[in-house]
Amino acid sequence: MSAAQLLYDKERDVLYLSIGDPRPAISREIGDDVLLRVDADTGEVIDLTILNLSSRFASIQTPQSLRVEMALRELS
Repeated sequence: MSAAQLLYDKERDVLYLSIGDPRPAISREIGDDVLLRVDADTGEVIDLTILNLSSRFASIQTPQSLRVEMALRELS
């Protein structure tokens, strides 16, 4: 399995989860401000982008940890 990298861009308020090396991809919006990028040739998931991340946690008063679990599968 390829290495994953998690990066939060505070200035843009965007969370990126990248899997493997950068490569050309097709973006698909899979939810409000949630983009999934897949390899155009293989359909393999290579990136997940969440826009406006802080607005999803606006009601939280104290710092929290965020557990992330995902099952990656090819989209048809």
